[in-house]
Amino acid sequence: MMETDKIYCLDCLEGLKQLPDKSIDLIMTDPPYLIKSTRAGGHSRLTRSIQPVNNLLKENSLDTGMDPDVLPELVRVMKRINCYIWCNKAQIPDYLDYFVGELGCSFDILIWWKTNPPPTCNNKYLSDKEYCLYFRKGGYCQPTSYGTAKTVFHQPINVLDKQTYPHPTIKPLNIIKMLIENSTRPGDIVLDPFIGSGTTAVACIELGRQYIGYEINEGYFEVAQKRIQDTIERLEV
Repeated sequence: MMETDKIYCLDCLEGLKQLPDKSIDLIMTDPPYLIKSTRAGGHSRLTRSIQPVNNLLKENSLDTGMDPDVLPELVRVMKRINCYIWCNKAQIPDYLDYFVGELGCSFDILIWWKTNPPPTCNNKYLSDKEYCLYFRKGGYCQPTSYGTAKTVFHQPINVLDKQTYPHPTIKPLNIIKMLIENSTRPGDIVLDPFIGSGTTAVACIELGRQYIGYEINEGYFEVAQKRIQDTIERLEV
């Protein structure tokens, strides 16, 4: 088995195949969303401000969705199905079909409701929410309070995190920490096969959980490595 408390710069399928069956307590991950078009409509100043972000998603293959071959590997390495997957609206049916329809999992749909979403354009509703699907089949889930049992998180886009550890889809650390704490015990192993800027690893370090992560993009891998080291140094002070 790969070392824990370490991230690897490689394709997640390659990494997953090096993990033994039933070795992971929880999967927390934010794979690429499925975005059919990254071209903002119109020629307004708003459109011009949004297009660079869309271009960044496309250039870094963050608009192609998850390879379906990854899903059976995720299931294989979990002790019991216990899995949080961030996604966009277009991906919800496929994930539900697989985990609920085929595997008989229970599920919850968690929502990050952004209080400061970017203005809309091209005749569409605001992009003011992101979804996190939680699937389990015997997996551990024990929120300890009313606040930690909520399924809708009202908070702004984490602009400071994006500036400090550049990644276009970075998720709020406080949300990731709460979900990991709800669904693991101290010392459990958390896997993030699309670790991006390292948020899952940082949450695990702060909570006393072990982690393993994969990131294929060398630039984001370096960002995550720096963030992990910054966290370790901060906690040692």
